[in-house]
Amino acid sequence: QVQLVESGGGLVQAGGSLRLSCAASGRTFSSYHMGWFRQAPGKEREFVASVSWSGGNSYHADSVKGRFTISRDNAKNTMYLQMNRLKPEDTAVYYCAATLYYRDYARTSNDYNYWGPGTQVTVSV
Repeated sequence: QVQLVESGGGLVQAGGSLRLSCAASGRTFSSYHMGWFRQAPGKEREFVASVSWSGGNSYHADSVKGRFTISRDNAKNTMYLQMNRLKPEDTAVYYCAATLYYRDYARTSNDYNYWGPGTQVTVSV
């Protein structure tokens, strides 16, 4: 098993940047492929980005491509989401998740077995 905790959320003005972190407990972090999802009020949870266990493969949703970058540091048991040029529509609770399988870049919630509690990101106009 792996336990996940997100951090780095907050309030930022449109056009600004934030870096989210997802810290994982346990010795097997490098066994897991990882993903970021987000959920805005009244909306379904949506895929943001995913990264393979080694960091060698990654995928970003069209809505964030070119602005967000997913990465991981297996030595630190941590995954990151660098978010630049933030927009008000990026406002959501952001969740990190872990899976043992990386089928089709693991772009759906059902692909993941472990989830963090989430961190709020609010982008003001």
